Amino acid sequence: MKVAILDDYFDTLRTLECFSKLRDHDVTVFTDHVQDTDQLAQRLAEADTLVLIRERTDIRTPLLERLPKLRLISQRSVFPHIDVETCTRLGIVVSSDLHADSPSYAAAELTWGLILAATRRIPQEVTSLKAGRWQSGIGRTLRSKTLGIYGYGRIGRVVASYGRAFAMNVVVWGRDQSRAKAQADGYGVASTKEEFFETCDVISLHLRLVEATRAIVTAADLDRMKPTAVFVNTSRAGLVESGALVTALRSGRPGLAAVDVYETEPLVGRDDPLLAMDNVVCTPHIGYVTTDEWELQFAEIFDQINAFAAGSPINVVNPDVLSSLRP
Repeated sequence: MKVAILDDYFDTLRTLECFSKLRDHDVTVFTDHVQDTDQLAQRLAEADTLVLIRERTDIRTPLLERLPKLRLISQRSVFPHIDVETCTRLGIVVSSDLHADSPSYAAAELTWGLILAATRRIPQEVTSLKAGRWQSGIGRTLRSKTLGIYGYGRIGRVVASYGRAFAMNVVVWGRDQSRAKAQADGYGVASTKEEFFETCDVISLHLRLVEATRAIVTAADLDRMKPTAVFVNTSRAGLVESGALVTALRSGRPGLAAVDVYETEPLVGRDDPLLAMDNVVCTPHIGYVTTDEWELQFAEIFDQINAFAAGSPINVVNPDVLSSLRP
């Protein structure tokens, strides 16, 4: 099969042990990011299999209709960036393991790293020291503070456990089901969303971005946060009302933020105001980007390709397509 891999920024996949699973296929790896439909149609014209790295590129109907040879899209996790109905109509299988019960420890670890970096001013102190100066400010201790987990799912649960290890008071907000699970695990639950934002010293988002959660964090929510509080987002930028975080940080509520996700990605050229703010720690969407995590994820993605090649597709998210596959 002719396999095309998009958005492998550092040509990392070839270095993974699991890449050997593709040894029987003709593989082309693209290391730059392209969203233009004409360019993508040209690049993917001969591919019958497309590998996506999470949600880095949107695969929409205008593109799909210009790829007559495409038979399989293989990826992992959710797929809001793919027009699945169009894939079904065109006879294209979409295989994606949703791994609902497998925590992303890499994302949880980065979240905790960002919390520590923001509260202890680690990036600022590193910059100060490398510039020939000594201490440039003073940070805050996490012990006995209140950690708010917004969304108690597979990642939120792990971050909550880290908070417990740091002797923090962990409080959860989210759907009724999430709050019930948190209570069963021995964590506190806020009585209202307003109370959650008003009382937490650190708030970390762990929600999937779907229509119901888009802009679920409003400007009014952020305005309720303490001037000493930290807002952390390693999930999706769209969970926060557009522009609200920048405005809130400029007004001093919350006083600090740490973010790994942005409204436009990849973010290059320093065109996001968050990058210019001294009270924000920014990382380039690396929550899941570790060798260990990629070995796990792409072993499954490549297994999906081999299963399809063998005539037995797995993890098919559009099963109706199986009755009308492209030849």
